[in-house]
Amino acid sequence: MKAAQITSYGDAVDVLRINDVDRPAPGAGEVLVRVEASSVNGHDVIVRSGEMKIVSGRRFPLGTGLDFAGVVTGSGTGVEGSRVGERVWGTVHPRQRHIIGGAAEYVVVPADRLAPAPTALSAAEAASLVVAGATALIAVRDTVRLAPGEKVLVRGAAGGVGTAAVQLAHALGCHVTALARARHAPALTDLGADEVLDHGSTTSDRIGPFDVVVDTVGTELNCYRSRLAKGGRMVTVGLSAPALAAIAASSVYGARRVRTFSANPDATVLRALADHVTSGALRPVVNSVHPLACVPHNSAA
Repeated sequence: MKAAQITSYGDAVDVLRINDVDRPAPGAGEVLVRVEASSVNGHDVIVRSGEMKIVSGRRFPLGTGLDFAGVVTGSGTGVEGSRVGERVWGTVHPRQRHIIGGAAEYVVVPADRLAPAPTALSAAEAASLVVAGATALIAVRDTVRLAPGEKVLVRGAAGGVGTAAVQLAHALGCHVTALARARHAPALTDLGADEVLDHGSTTSDRIGPFDVVVDTVGTELNCYRSRLAKGGRMVTVGLSAPALAAIAASSVYGARRVRTFSANPDATVLRALADHVTSGALRPVVNSVHPLACVPHNSAA
């Protein structure tokens, strides 16, 4: 079978290859999925660039692709129920070394890392929502505990996590301010943003205050944290070494510190995500679709 693999750390065109590999076999508690679609996420880019080599190591090849949508074709012992033929979506574990990731023709994952995919979505639409949608859901529901009627700023609102956060906040009845490039304003308004600010001409000191700030960029964290209202909360999913330092330093602000988390969605989160899709609160935003063979030339730099 074919799988996209990282042969060393570097730029996508230089180090991503489509290789022939053996089809994996499911072990105890695992499920084999024929992948129909996978998406490119920020985590994939960070791993491929070498920024996470302390975790991913220096043994190659490495699989790429955190998420997938596809059809169950087999399972190992201990998997309850017959799932063969079921359309599912899920993830591989982000902190484990994988020779085969979601960007492959088949993938094996533990049964508790997938759930039935929403029937109304195509495979590409479903894959576009798995990691991005789950990350947004954990951020607003669990990390900052967004409440109806609050004023929310979504920074980096045009990205995968941002578009999902805008929709989830809108569905909750919040006043949503989206910060993104001006050209994305019509699309973000359509997704539920009450106000769209051009990040190129908007500085943090001229906006707010907000009850909640959802950041997907990972820079200027203290500047945006300062725009919180009394009792406000902030979460970032844009992690880097400077961002981690800023998060640690913000602990002196107590409840108004910058929060973060490890987005590692299991079946429970994926089922909740599917419920939001089914209810109409969340819909996918797909920029472009490419065959597996073109992954090295169409992955984010």
